[in-house]
Amino acid sequence: MPHIEVPGGLPGIIGAFAFRPETAKPLRDLAEVLLRGPSSLTCAERETIAAFVSARNDCHFCHASHRAAAAHHPGGTYELVDAVRSDYRSAPVSLKLKALLNIAAKVQEGGRRVTAEDVAAARTEGATDLEIHDAVLIAAAFCMYNRYVDGLATSTPTDPRVYDEMGEGMARQGYAGLR
Repeated sequence: MPHIEVPGGLPGIIGAFAFRPETAKPLRDLAEVLLRGPSSLTCAERETIAAFVSARNDCHFCHASHRAAAAHHPGGTYELVDAVRSDYRSAPVSLKLKALLNIAAKVQEGGRRVTAEDVAAARTEGATDLEIHDAVLIAAAFCMYNRYVDGLATSTPTDPRVYDEMGEGMARQGYAGLR
């Protein structure tokens, strides 16, 4: 049961956003820039990082919705995101993305766990400073989003079709207008 009553009984972060729209706008804008803004990483790759961190944080709502968003972007599939969740080191993704996922995993555990060697390994695989920055910020932001959603015990749908529809909308329309 949610800790606070949100307008319309909306699920997950959507309900939290509706409860306090003035804080929702910068959080939506951050997600829009990180996950859909200009980048040499694809939207599917960035959504996969978000889903990966959310799974590690055991945040079902964020994992399921960003898993679906990744799957609905060009180059993304449910199978690919699931392979990353299961074992990113053996998943069929680029070595660069594996190195960035390693960094994201370390950020999820604690920011100071990221080492110079982790960053050097990502650079060796072709990651740019911007990609390294964004992987760190996506991981850090999703730790916050996950704790926001779960800290309020927001409503979490169980029907996978709800997340599929949500993910399709996120992939198509983005986050700036997410309500």
